Amino acid sequence: MTERIDGHTLLIGLMAYPIRHSMSPTMHNNAFAKLGLNFAYLAFEITNDTLPAAVQSIRTLDMRGSNISMPNKQKIIPLLDKLDPATEMIGAVNTVVNDHGVLTGYTTDGIGFMKSLDDEGLDIRGHKMTLAGAGGAGTAIAIQAALDGVKEMSIFNRHDEFWDNAKRNVDIINEKTDCKATLHDLADQDDYKAEIQSSFIYADATSVGMNPLQDQTLVTDPTWFNNPDQIVFDTVYAPRTTELMKVAEKAGVKHVFNGLGMMLEQGAAAFKLWTGKEMPVDYIREVLFEDDKEKAKA
Repeated sequence: MTERIDGHTLLIGLMAYPIRHSMSPTMHNNAFAKLGLNFAYLAFEITNDTLPAAVQSIRTLDMRGSNISMPNKQKIIPLLDKLDPATEMIGAVNTVVNDHGVLTGYTTDGIGFMKSLDDEGLDIRGHKMTLAGAGGAGTAIAIQAALDGVKEMSIFNRHDEFWDNAKRNVDIINEKTDCKATLHDLADQDDYKAEIQSSFIYADATSVGMNPLQDQTLVTDPTWFNNPDQIVFDTVYAPRTTELMKVAEKAGVKHVFNGLGMMLEQGAAAFKLWTGKEMPVDYIREVLFEDDKEKAKA
């Protein structure tokens, strides 16, 4: 690392809270080193309150850009100069590119979600999905999946600050895609169970299961998963095996995933926006999954 950093090194950030668990610095810095690119990627714990000053620092420090994660993916939008068209539809940003002081927002989360399933040989196009969550990641997943051909989607959310966003997501999907979307209250457990059981894939795009909620899951009963060929996807990847994954595995579900593959593929898309280069994905996959392989040997 020290051999690469000099007076010409360009900084890229990751702004979120909490974020010390993130694998993104490992991913991007290894990719930069592999390709001989003079960039460095660092994580910064940034809340909604400190976000305006942090975004200004991208301009002030002439950073190449930054990733953005919870809780800042929507709050950052008024602070940027432009949004690319797909991101404007989604209404959440996870990648900022700085072109000589002009900050453009993009979202690669939905692309990463769909690509990670493709990488596993799984195609959810033409099928029904039940999705929990309507924050930045949930919104990106919902709209990208609808654009890519998911036939039907049931979106669940609590009556909290994201409820209106969930309604917006449903309206956009129904108006601008061929997918039929419906909104459901997460408090209605009977409805929640029925929609999961009638779906080809269930995806949790909430923060439940991630620190400090790592011992929790929205689905606690294995009988809610009634088909071993279902797909269960948790966007959380720290811990690597979430409580939701444990419940699905106990139910005998064959295709159970954390968010590490999604993180890799969304990162590859962001990497290209910053550098113009393709991330060496196969190499980075080996780097990210090395710990899992070592644990499996133990």
